[in-house]
Amino acid sequence: MSAARDQVITGLRERISSIQGEGVKKAGCLAFGVDEIDAILPGGGLAYGALHEFAGGGSGTVDGAAAALFAAGIAARTKGPIVWCLTRPDLFFPALAQAGLHPRRVIFVESDKEEDVAASMEEALSFGGLGAVVGEMVRLPMVVSRRLQLVAERTGTMALVVRRWRRQTEASDFGQPTAATTRWRVGLLPSESLPVPGIGRPRWYLELLRSRAGECREFCVGACDEQGRIDLFSGFGHGQDQEGRSLDTG
Repeated sequence: MSAARDQVITGLRERISSIQGEGVKKAGCLAFGVDEIDAILPGGGLAYGALHEFAGGGSGTVDGAAAALFAAGIAARTKGPIVWCLTRPDLFFPALAQAGLHPRRVIFVESDKEEDVAASMEEALSFGGLGAVVGEMVRLPMVVSRRLQLVAERTGTMALVVRRWRRQTEASDFGQPTAATTRWRVGLLPSESLPVPGIGRPRWYLELLRSRAGECREFCVGACDEQGRIDLFSGFGHGQDQEGRSLDTG
């Protein structure tokens, strides 16, 4: 009886450890290669075997596209095929490739209903062996996010949810709690200046709104390059808004 009891207790401890996130640490992390960002993320990067959530800085289409490209750049730096689940086949393939994610690596799964997107993500995560699973959703209920988080932990696959709004009123749903390990918001900034007339590299206002066991902070970064990498724009620092003004109201 004692041996059987010890076995049950050991199993329960392993289950609790997984729920608390220790199982995520074993899966490793994907570093951004930006010291200021990696330093505030537990493990030094974006955790594999975890759910990460992204949304545009506003309710408009352009900010939503920036969030999708940020997720694409992250997926591009993982190893293995990428599954992208969506209801609207409106992704611009050249933009994905510019963010480092070649469409030949991506398996697109189109669904009629948003509920089917979550189910497709869960099935893909359960498969294992993928670089990342991306899903586009308007809403992310706690129950759905918790299921995705647990499946990601079990297989070690990174789950990326991109919140894309169809109506301005839907953007308020982003304030509801989810089980995501990290939560990011991406807004557009003026493009990088060039010494000659033309359009420079896009820049983003990147906000880390939630990080389990980590810090929250905001950054101004250069958008994902052809290798899916971002870099820090030195003209912006913590404690400033998108126009460089101090956020200190004291």
